[in-house]
Amino acid sequence: MIAAIKPAGANTRGLLAYLYGPGRHDEHLDPHLVTGFAMLAMPDPGRDENATLTDFARHLDEPVRLRNSEFGKPVTDHVWHCPVRAAPEDRHLSDTEWGEIAQRIVHAAGIAPEGDDLACRWIAVRHADDHIHILATTVREDGRRPKLHDSGIRVGDACRQIEKDYRLRRLKKGDRTAEHRPTQAEMHKAERLGWEQTSRQWLQDRIRAAIPHATSTEELLAYLEADDIPVKPRRGPSGDLLGYAVGRPGDLNKDGEQIYHPGGKIAPDLTLPKLQARLETSAPEEHPTARRNRPTTPWHQATEALDTLRPETTATSADEDARTQANISALGELIEATAQAAPSDHRAQLRAASAAFARAQRSQIRAEDRAAHTLRTAARDIAHTATGPDGSALAALTAALLWAAIFAARWHEAKGHAHQADAARQAVHHLQSAADAALAPTLTELEARRPGEGTRRTLANDVRAAVPEHAERILTDPGWPALATLLADAEASGQKPHQLLKEAAAQRELTTARQPARVLITRIQHTSRNPAPNRRAEAARLRSVSASAFGAPSPNDQPRTTAAPTSQPSRHRR
Repeated sequence: MIAAIKPAGANTRGLLAYLYGPGRHDEHLDPHLVTGFAMLAMPDPGRDENATLTDFARHLDEPVRLRNSEFGKPVTDHVWHCPVRAAPEDRHLSDTEWGEIAQRIVHAAGIAPEGDDLACRWIAVRHADDHIHILATTVREDGRRPKLHDSGIRVGDACRQIEKDYRLRRLKKGDRTAEHRPTQAEMHKAERLGWEQTSRQWLQDRIRAAIPHATSTEELLAYLEADDIPVKPRRGPSGDLLGYAVGRPGDLNKDGEQIYHPGGKIAPDLTLPKLQARLETSAPEEHPTARRNRPTTPWHQATEALDTLRPETTATSADEDARTQANISALGELIEATAQAAPSDHRAQLRAASAAFARAQRSQIRAEDRAAHTLRTAARDIAHTATGPDGSALAALTAALLWAAIFAARWHEAKGHAHQADAARQAVHHLQSAADAALAPTLTELEARRPGEGTRRTLANDVRAAVPEHAERILTDPGWPALATLLADAEASGQKPHQLLKEAAAQRELTTARQPARVLITRIQHTSRNPAPNRRAEAARLRSVSASAFGAPSPNDQPRTTAAPTSQPSRHRR
C-alpha cells in the first residue's frame, strides 16, 4: 500500500471537483465519501444530488476562514492531499475497510490524532476499486496548525502495519533515499510529448552518464552543456558554484520557457554538495611501486581495482561501513562507464545493470568518498579510453563487476537496506547476462581445442588438489573442457596449473558461483596478463618459456606428474 502525500495546495473546491469529477481520462467511477472527521455534517455530493461541491468546500475550509479573519497573515497552503493505493494483486477492500485505513493514515500523519476533538477537518473519497483520496484542511478547530513534520515517514510506517493487519502485499520500509516519484502531471506530459521517460528520469540518466567523465562539478556541468542539456548554475558573489539546475530540451512551461530541475529534486545523491564530495575529494598518495605495477589498459586496471575490494558483510565499524558505501557508490559509476565503452552488442545488459544499480549507490550511511578514489579513477579511465577491450578483458571485467554487485547486495541486506539490496540483485541479473555474453567467444575458442582425455584426467587431479571443496562442481560444470584447455595452455607456457587454480580461487569465493569453471577462466586469464610482481616467479616463467621454445613436449602429448590431491576424489563425487 502506497500513501503519497502531495505538495500543499490552496484550492479546496478545485480538488473536490477533481475527486468527484470524471477524471482526466474518464477513469473515475462512482465517486463517494467513505469516511471523514467526526463532526462532518454535510451530505455526500456523490450520493445527494442536492449537495454542492462549493458548500462542501466551504464547510471544510471553515477553520481556515476563522483563523484568517483573526490573524493578519492569511493561511494559503492549507489543502492536504494524500492518495492511498493498494497493490494490483491485493484483494478487494470494502468501503468500511478503506474508511478504517483512512483514519489510521490521518492519525499517523498528525492531521487527526485519535481522540483529538479539535483536530483538522478531513474526508476520504473513493472513485475506484484500488484507491482512495484523503483531503484535509490544515487548520485545527482551535486555530492552530497541525504538526506535519516527517509525516511522510509516519504514514509510511502506518502503511507497513496496515499491510500486515489486512493481509495485503507487504512492501519494504523506505529510508528517505529514493528519488521522487514522477507526478501525474509529469507522466501525462511525457505521454503527450511521446517521451518514454519523464524529464526528471531522463535527466537523472544523463547526469549519471556524465559523472565518470568529470573530475569536478564544474567539469560535470560543462560536459552536460556540451551534450546540449540546458544548465542553470547558481553562483555567489565570488563566482563560487552554490547550486545548479538542469533542463530537458523541449520541456517548456506554458509561457514557452525552459523548465529547470535542481539536482536534489532529480535524485538525493545528485545535490551539489554530494557531487562535490564524490568528484572533488583529494586522492590518497600513491606509492611509486604501485604505479610501476599498474596494469597496462584501463580495462585491466578496473578489474585490478575491483580485486582489491575485501567484502565484509558481518558486523563492521562505522568507518568500515562508510568506506564500503563509498566503494558501492563508485561501483555504480564503473558499471556506467563500462556500459558506455563496451562493444555495442554488449551495451544493453550493462546499461540495464547501471540503471538498476543507481538505487543501490546510496543509503543512510554517509560515504567516505576518499576511500573510493581507485574505483572512480578506473571508471574515468574507461570513460576516456579511445580503444575498446579485447574479449578476455571484457569478460574479466564483467565477471568482476558481477562479483562486486553480489557483494553489494549482501552488504545492503546485512545492513537492512531492503530497497538497495533489491536494486543490487536486479543489477546482478543483468550483469550475469553481460558476463555470459562476454565470455561466450572465449569459451567457444577454448572448447574447440580441448585437450585429450588423458590430459583432462591429469588436470582434474590438479583441480581436486587445489580446490578440493569445489572440485566436483568445477569438473561437472559445462565450462570444464574450456578450463582444461586454458590450464593446458598455461602449462605449455611454463606455469603450474595447480598454482594457478589456487591463486584464482583465492581471489574470490566460489561457493555462490553459478558456474565456477567460468569464474576460474576469467580469473586465470586476467592474472596471466597481469601477474603479481614477483621476481622469482617471473624468472621461472621466462625459463619455462625458453624451454618450451626449444622443443619441450606439449601436455597434450605427454603425461606428467601432478600434485597429489589433498583428499580422495571419491569423497567429492555427487
